[in-house]
Amino acid sequence: EPTVRTELMEQIPPIAIFLQESRPKFPAAFFEYLMPIVVRYLTDVNNQVRKASQEALLILLEQDLVAQSDIENKVCPILLDLSAPDSDDEYKVEAVNIICKMASMLSRTTVEHMLLPRFCELCSDGKLFQVRKICAANFGDICNAVGQEATERLLIPKFFELCSDSVWGMRKACAECFMAVSYTTSPEVRRSKLSPLFISLISDTCRWVRQAAFQSLGPFISTFANPSSAGLYIREDGTLSIRPSVQDVNSNSCQPSNNITLMSSSANAA
Repeated sequence: EPTVRTELMEQIPPIAIFLQESRPKFPAAFFEYLMPIVVRYLTDVNNQVRKASQEALLILLEQDLVAQSDIENKVCPILLDLSAPDSDDEYKVEAVNIICKMASMLSRTTVEHMLLPRFCELCSDGKLFQVRKICAANFGDICNAVGQEATERLLIPKFFELCSDSVWGMRKACAECFMAVSYTTSPEVRRSKLSPLFISLISDTCRWVRQAAFQSLGPFISTFANPSSAGLYIREDGTLSIRPSVQDVNSNSCQPSNNITLMSSSANAA
């Protein structure tokens, strides 16, 4: 019964955590028995079972419970098979989605050597726009996962393709992640290649694309700033933040009395 398999998948992460805490007693139980089940259910005929296995896999990766050898020898090959050009449409959409989500949890070497070539192929998938849209929506995360060199050499050309895609939703997704892509590149690439590309999005024929581009304009401009002087940096979740100065950290400006004093001084100066 699919409901039984789904319920089993939901129990895998807590069992794995228990086994990790009791590893002296169960040295290989997870790798020999549970991990193969998770991998097998990624190709289950029932979509609810597959969804449960995907969620379990992400939890296991986030908790650092999956060995590097299992990732490279068991998980990645299955995802590459499911995302192959001749794969079933539903399986392919699910595979590219899980590839994008797990990229930030894997080592840069694993992502670049095993998953990046397939991701670049999927960006040009002419059959399913859903696949291209998932790639566009997660493009910044992939850039961050592989670093500047691979981004400029392999990903930027694909980003140009997606930014000129005939489906406006693709171009809108690119506009929304533009800052994350720009942050991963060198100042020269940012100035000479990404700036003209961004202007094309701001001038897009679709108003939804233009609106998304204008909302990303400030964050994109911020990537040109020198972090050491501007204090701007990108958090791990991809959001723009301001790093407080040493003076702010050491001061007690958060106290109400200090805020009042500053406001009063500004008022008097005005």
